[in-house]
Amino acid sequence: MTDQPSTTPRALIVGAGIAGMQAALDIANAGYDVVLVERLPSIGGRMAQLSETFPTLDCAQCILTPRTVEVGHHEHIHLYTYSEVEAITPLSPPPSMEEPGGGFRVRIRRRAAYVDWEKCTGCGFCQEKCPARVDSDFERQMGKRKAIYTLSPQAVPNKPVIDREHCIFFQRGKCRACERFCPVGAIDYEQKDTVIEEQVGAIILATGFDLYDLSHMPDYGGGRVPDVIDGLAFERLLSASGPTAGKVRRPSDGKVPREVVFVQCAGSRDPEKHMPYCSKVCCMYTAKQATLYRHRVHDGQAYIFYIDIRAAGKRYDEFTQRAMEEEQVVYLRGKVSRIFRQDGKVMVWGADTLSNQQVQIAADLVVVAPAFLPRPTTGLLTEMLGLSSDEHGWLLPVDSNIHPVETNRPGVFLAGAATGPMDIPETVAHASGAAAQVLKLFSRWHKASVEQGR
Repeated sequence: MTDQPSTTPRALIVGAGIAGMQAALDIANAGYDVVLVERLPSIGGRMAQLSETFPTLDCAQCILTPRTVEVGHHEHIHLYTYSEVEAITPLSPPPSMEEPGGGFRVRIRRRAAYVDWEKCTGCGFCQEKCPARVDSDFERQMGKRKAIYTLSPQAVPNKPVIDREHCIFFQRGKCRACERFCPVGAIDYEQKDTVIEEQVGAIILATGFDLYDLSHMPDYGGGRVPDVIDGLAFERLLSASGPTAGKVRRPSDGKVPREVVFVQCAGSRDPEKHMPYCSKVCCMYTAKQATLYRHRVHDGQAYIFYIDIRAAGKRYDEFTQRAMEEEQVVYLRGKVSRIFRQDGKVMVWGADTLSNQQVQIAADLVVVAPAFLPRPTTGLLTEMLGLSSDEHGWLLPVDSNIHPVETNRPGVFLAGAATGPMDIPETVAHASGAAAQVLKLFSRWHKASVEQGR
């Protein structure tokens, strides 16, 4: 690859969730090229797993899908899905802490999909014929997918990949059903990983978040009680494109749960055993999920155990009040001490600190709101770029008050939940802030090049 000018007005964005897509569109719509890298086969991130958004209860896919389509077809966005950044090398040292140097050379590994995406039309025939069925991570293990799959019906790009670990051909040398039935001959079992090098002038990290695993919380069943699920799994139950087509059914037997207990601050605000920080959005999405449950199961009863309610956003407090008053959601101020299964029910033992009484509920389903965690890939990028992070792995800006998107590395910016828990509106605003800093940098370079050409 030939070297480009020392100041390359081209941006790398790592992560194609709502933050990465917003930043990419802001920069691309200004006329600059963007290299957008996503580790999953399609874009959309966590928002693609949601049913509705709070406090308006708008359909998440209705908001997200137009953006994913625009990103997928934008002439200035070079999209690398099913890919990861392997290395980032500065082309020259920065002249000062405020000014980046000659940009960065980035090595991207695109994993083998074993499907030729140039030939593939996305017809889905291969997925229909594949006999192998495995638990779907996208459905939080509550639904199945095939060994050749796309993440969702709305996936962008809508091209499948083969899961080598569960593919019968790769494991036993037999089957090849997808190859036999593919009408355009797109299946390629010999496909290899490809390595691409790109040169960019600025980088935005929008790596998002993971959830604290229930297995780390033995008091809450440790992930072993089948009808104790996390909040993201409940989102998939609520979603029309989820494993139950939007009908609320508990995982163990498919029955409609008549009593559901929501547990907030599970693994959050617990410095002795788990994470000391607040995960910020749990109060709101729990109120949303309890409201949506009541809309689906009209004779059902929802309970929410909480420490205190943190609803600091426009119309947020009114939303939680509506859940209490109009949907008759019972809020219990107190901690849950133990969750276990007994006689087909999920027993929840806790305390109501307002009435100073012990509470025992025989629930049909328990939904836990676990702590937010930074993704493991965030730590790798932190080491590559020499960035600052806190003791939990969240990326740190130079100054969270005055410079919330800038890092200690000139030319590298932060977007969204890579810096900590955020809701969707804050994530979008944060991402646009990062894009604005990149555009300011590129416009300065453009002005300098024009002045040099005079």
